[in-house]
Amino acid sequence: MVELHELDALSQARLVAAGAVSAVELTEHLLTRAERLDPLVGAFLARTPELALRQAAAADRAVAEGAPLSPLHGVAVPVKDLNAVAGQPQTFGSLALRDNVAATDDNVVARLKAAGTVCLGKTNTPEFGLPAYTEGRLGPTARTPWDLTRSAGGSSGGAAAAVASRIAPLAHGSDGGGSIRIPASACGLVGLKTSRGRVSPGPSSVDLAGLAVHGPIGRTVPDVAALLDVMAGPWPGDPHWAAPLPEGQSFLAAAGRDPDRARVARFATPVLADVDVDPQCLRAWEQASSLLDELGHEVIDIDPPFDRGVITAFETVWACLACLAPVPAERQDLLMPLTRWLQERGALTSAQEYLVAMVRLHAAARSAALALAGVDAVLTPTLARLPMPVGGLRDDADPAADFAAQEAFTPWTSLWNVTGQPAISLPLHWTEPTPSAPRGLPVGVMLAGRPAGEAALLSLAGQLERARPWAQRTPELPE
Repeated sequence: MVELHELDALSQARLVAAGAVSAVELTEHLLTRAERLDPLVGAFLARTPELALRQAAAADRAVAEGAPLSPLHGVAVPVKDLNAVAGQPQTFGSLALRDNVAATDDNVVARLKAAGTVCLGKTNTPEFGLPAYTEGRLGPTARTPWDLTRSAGGSSGGAAAAVASRIAPLAHGSDGGGSIRIPASACGLVGLKTSRGRVSPGPSSVDLAGLAVHGPIGRTVPDVAALLDVMAGPWPGDPHWAAPLPEGQSFLAAAGRDPDRARVARFATPVLADVDVDPQCLRAWEQASSLLDELGHEVIDIDPPFDRGVITAFETVWACLACLAPVPAERQDLLMPLTRWLQERGALTSAQEYLVAMVRLHAAARSAALALAGVDAVLTPTLARLPMPVGGLRDDADPAADFAAQEAFTPWTSLWNVTGQPAISLPLHWTEPTPSAPRGLPVGVMLAGRPAGEAALLSLAGQLERARPWAQRTPELPE
């Protein structure tokens, strides 16, 4: 008999809606699983069983009363600990804010609650979501369940660890330079960086640079699309926004239909760093190219549509964003070395230098848009390396070397944060088994879509998943 945690999110929701399984029963099952597996994978900074069971009981009442239900009603969707859940910890992954509790829900959390989802807890994130790994002083290291000696990536590493270990079928994540797609690749999941303005960060969070967005992490493309339907929408006064889908359309429906023949450009030349790409990452990219060709799409080789000047501009803006971390002066000494290094770099940046960097990023985005005007999607590897050993990127003694190692690990993901286009990592490839990874390691490939083009991108991703299903692969963990 199939265990509840083995079902995808939409299947779990159908059981709840039909009364075949109560939301409380499902939540209790997942909470028990979290208690057993969280110490292994480091998925949470705080588990919230009381909140989860209250929400599950409310979901069951809605079913009994015949209320309208969302496609994810009763399903567990934990929230990254950069976001505010009323009455729950909001530490931003920082020891300096370990006692902080959110007073209200933010927009994303309010939408999750309105859809009848259940919050199992606040997922693990590195300090302020800055690094591409999830290893901090406040909580445990987030590990990929495919090989517990390796990192789950970051900064949505806890979210990905929770989904990949089947603690939750879906999770909320955020992405300012790859923070959804990096852990999705490391954990064998689907991770969608949404378009700029698709999901509002309101009411309290504002990213004037437009780099950071919220998005879903899940095991299947339809699950991810359904969560996007829940999360998408504006907040009054948003500086960026993406036009909603036409009335009656949904991202979930788009994920289930085959796309028109697409023109897919591809490149594998690293942009953010001069680095040799792991042969397995290139193999995954080649296999994805062949699959697209087999499905009838046109695949063309192009040079990267970005010049190297984008690197310095991105680094300048990223350092300035680090300065926005809400840390009292008397607690600055509790910050991680990388955070302090970025803040010091940002503090030395003049207003003119920041504005010049922003202009260069916008110019790079416009140049890329012109270069890619004739294509429907762009294919690259997600990462230049296999999932990294724990500690393989972090370097507290030399934060500059730490940052450079991150850029070498992920030399493509942040490009689409610069342009604001949607991008998705898909787990289309696994390595051969090894003693520490008895079922192989996942290797993601990344597709970027047209601006505000999540529907077409999900349609293409869904077709790839139907052609080469991956959701039945499961890591080897104690049951």
